[in-house]
Amino acid sequence: MELVAFFIPAVVMVTPIAILLIFLRHRAQQTQERYRTLLALADKGVELPHDLLVQAQDPDADRRRALVLVGSAFGVMAMFIALPFELHDGTRISSLWGIGLLPLLTGLGYLASWWLNRRDTRLG
Repeated sequence: MELVAFFIPAVVMVTPIAILLIFLRHRAQQTQERYRTLLALADKGVELPHDLLVQAQDPDADRRRALVLVGSAFGVMAMFIALPFELHDGTRISSLWGIGLLPLLTGLGYLASWWLNRRDTRLG
């Protein structure tokens, strides 16, 4: 019983971290492949256009990032509130819901950045 009480929360907490690490590794491999391609073109003496040197930025990337972070934050908060387990000192795991505030506030910051950039683009 003790093993199950440890295993289930461990899997729940490690899974998002594993997904994030897989995503970051994939992104790093994409970037490395892009740079290898650029170096191969430069070695052949091909003139590199400026568009290839600068990564394209989606204008709605901040909004997408914000929504993912806000949704993740609410998920983390709900997870901690729903877990019925207690720590060794008797503290309930549900008291750790505040950990979700970090991605929540980061997501709100991205949302503000997207909104301000959109407003500046429209005005300018």
